Amino acid sequence: MKEKPQTTSHVLDEETLFVVSQTFKALSDPTRIRILNLLCCEEHSVNDISEALDLGQSTVSHQLRFLKNLRLVKFRREGTTLYYSSDDSHVMNLLHQAIDHAKHE
Repeated sequence: MKEKPQTTSHVLDEETLFVVSQTFKALSDPTRIRILNLLCCEEHSVNDISEALDLGQSTVSHQLRFLKNLRLVKFRREGTTLYYSSDDSHVMNLLHQAIDHAKHE
């Protein structure tokens, strides 16, 4: 009689499931995708992001707060201005793979 293969290494714990689902939730919003894509290479202030993406500052701030809570972006303060940048290279790679996939013919 054959033994049943062990699948415990493929069973995800609740915390991992939550983090994965939140990551995909972050990447499911077009505004957050645009912000993350802009932040992939260099840091930007809320004002810079607002102007570059033609979005209201409150919208950008709200989305950055969401992304910061997931530790997908980080910020540094210079005077009264906050500069945001990406903080998770794995998620940025995932985002760029999705973009490449979408552009693939």
